[in-house]
Amino acid sequence: MNKAMTILYKVHNNLYVNLTNRCPCACTFCVRLSMDTVSSIDERSLWLEREPSYEEIVAEFDKYDMADFEELVFCGYGEPTERLDVLAAVARYAKERFSCRVRVNTNGMADLIWGRDTSAEFAGIVDVVSISLNSPDPEKYQAVVRSRFGEKSFHAMLAFAQNVKRHVPEVVLTTVETVLTKEEEERCAEICRNIGVTYRIRPWE
Repeated sequence: MNKAMTILYKVHNNLYVNLTNRCPCACTFCVRLSMDTVSSIDERSLWLEREPSYEEIVAEFDKYDMADFEELVFCGYGEPTERLDVLAAVARYAKERFSCRVRVNTNGMADLIWGRDTSAEFAGIVDVVSISLNSPDPEKYQAVVRSRFGEKSFHAMLAFAQNVKRHVPEVVLTTVETVLTKEEEERCAEICRNIGVTYRIRPWE
């Protein structure tokens, strides 16, 4: 495992924010198990030497022209809501300075991490929340994500999705193509219809 202080990095047409390596899950499919980075453009390790401060993060933006990017995405080698206060502060800074579109990629366990309903904390600073659904079945979900919170994680994730949609314009639940059966994908689609969010099948990368 190589470590660095890669705080911002590019993937496709987006700029990503790497806040932390902490995560309540140990997903069986996680790319962290086999590589140090997810970007073919920027090959610096996403394993952090330490967690960057708010000041260090915003200073990194001076290295980039935000007009070059479609979105600012909070998604690194950890669960970004582990540092929800810093995430919110950086998102607010980016919104005010660049008027950019902001997305948070999350496992949806912020409420379990913080022991409260966190959904309102995304209001006005986040445009899209993308949540990994992974499976329509709570037991299979836990077998895949191996959350330290146990099987209640599945229902907490769905409750977070339902709550946060009241505060952000777009909420998306995702699965990965080829991982689920067509019947399981239809069940995932039904879950999304029932709670009023978008379902997206991500390509395998």
